[in-house]
Amino acid sequence: MIEQPTGRPLPVLQAAPAGRTVIGDPAAVKIAAIAARTVPGVHALGPGAGRALGAIRDAVGANDASHGVKVEVGQTQLAVDVSLVAEYGYALNALADAVRAAVYDALTDLVGLEVIEVNVEVLDVHVPQPADSKAVERVRATSPTGATQVKPPVE
Repeated sequence: MIEQPTGRPLPVLQAAPAGRTVIGDPAAVKIAAIAARTVPGVHALGPGAGRALGAIRDAVGANDASHGVKVEVGQTQLAVDVSLVAEYGYALNALADAVRAAVYDALTDLVGLEVIEVNVEVLDVHVPQPADSKAVERVRATSPTGATQVKPPVE
């Protein structure tokens, strides 16, 4: 049996009839976008103009989860391109690696096709406005590798 995210097993027929399963690009795109958004340090997906339209869509309840993600799905493999805006203070190469890993794992687990590449493009860095007191009070810390990160203050 295959486990669902809810913990309930999906039935798998032992003598299932022959057939073909096709995973559509929109399904793979949504999975990749959701996985990318879960990575700390990802402020938004996609370029600025698209994010502005996305904010309008969010306001009217027509959210586009696929913005900033492109997926090419073949019969046995897929490739992904992710464009994102990073939060200020995160090491960009490490952030791209974390997004790459999250997208790879999600697509491998949920789609079941071989992920041949996950390309990550960091389009911009989001710098918090000075009016955001918590953002202004962030404390700089140095990681063991010497990369600077910004961590929120302890409350």
